[in-house]
Amino acid sequence: MDKNFQEEFTQIIKFKPPLYKQRHQFVKDLVEKYKPKKVADLGCADCSLLRMLKFCSCIEVLAGLDICANVMKEKMHTLSPLPVDYLQPSERSLTVTLHHGSVAHKDPCMLGFDLVTCIELIEHLEEPELKKFPEVVFGFMAPSIVVISTPNSEFNPLLPGVMLYRHPDHKFEWNRAQFQSWALETARCYDYSVEFTGVGHPPTGMEKAGFCTQIGVFIRKHPQTGESVQSEKPTEAVYKTVFKAVYPSLKDEKYLQNAVISEVIFTAQIIKHRLMSKHEEYGDDPERKSKFQPSMDCFSDYLGKLVVEKNMEPFISGNEVYIPLVTIFSFPKVKRLCGTFEKLCKLIAGKVTLSSDGSAVMFNIEHENEEN
Repeated sequence: MDKNFQEEFTQIIKFKPPLYKQRHQFVKDLVEKYKPKKVADLGCADCSLLRMLKFCSCIEVLAGLDICANVMKEKMHTLSPLPVDYLQPSERSLTVTLHHGSVAHKDPCMLGFDLVTCIELIEHLEEPELKKFPEVVFGFMAPSIVVISTPNSEFNPLLPGVMLYRHPDHKFEWNRAQFQSWALETARCYDYSVEFTGVGHPPTGMEKAGFCTQIGVFIRKHPQTGESVQSEKPTEAVYKTVFKAVYPSLKDEKYLQNAVISEVIFTAQIIKHRLMSKHEEYGDDPERKSKFQPSMDCFSDYLGKLVVEKNMEPFISGNEVYIPLVTIFSFPKVKRLCGTFEKLCKLIAGKVTLSSDGSAVMFNIEHENEEN
């Protein structure tokens, strides 16, 4: 939170990269290590961490929570899908949701997360909120991993202009002993282990000050049972959803069909182009045509192997060009998208012009020439 305000004080130290980016990178590295599918960022503020995490391929659900709706609303548009996301849908599903509410309240929308991040959050909590925080996060939400970062007050004397706290909204700033004492007691109460680290190395000769930002990584020791989750669920939602985006995905049949049709037509056009080039070169000489071996690029090399090894050669009959579906299906991207030949046939049925027996993609040369 409040990264711009903090950077005013840390710019003389010259953290490279800036301190907030180091915190975000720490979370990203953790995501790459543990591969969580569902991640919630408590105190998400301007959504900058969520924007980074949405590119992590393992994550399928992202949620943000903040007490200040206006700050989220200013930047929430940056979490919306881009045109390229619709043109090239991802193989994974991704849903991003932002909620307005307090971390001192329980809401069922925050259940089932693998990783919960609380980056520069706890120091903004009033004492009653801080007392409720462990029960909400570790007892109710009970994710597999919790990451909490907070300022290390022992570093403050190295920051010009800091008299008491680094930000006027901070209610406290702990030294390392205070943070570790709170974290260890919290971990003990809710059956977690915790490891301590940080980001923002002190200047040479000042190593005793520790990291500028101290971090605790909590790992739940035992899986939470379904019964314990259900018994804790409140009957009513208390958070207000202010944003939701569902990204296009190949797991959605509509987007998968569009991608398959596009790839089938593209592949068939490439094969047709090679075939027409050789047909024009060799004319009607059957002996020369029998020597047809595409050789222009990776498509051609692969097609050549199919023709020789599997006898799946496309052919021209009158004004029609026929590209066997089995040939098209043998191309890696088509096979990866469809999975089975039967699925390929189902997805393109009625969407691509096929031969009368449905075994090949068909192009009418005369009709194409008239259009050109």
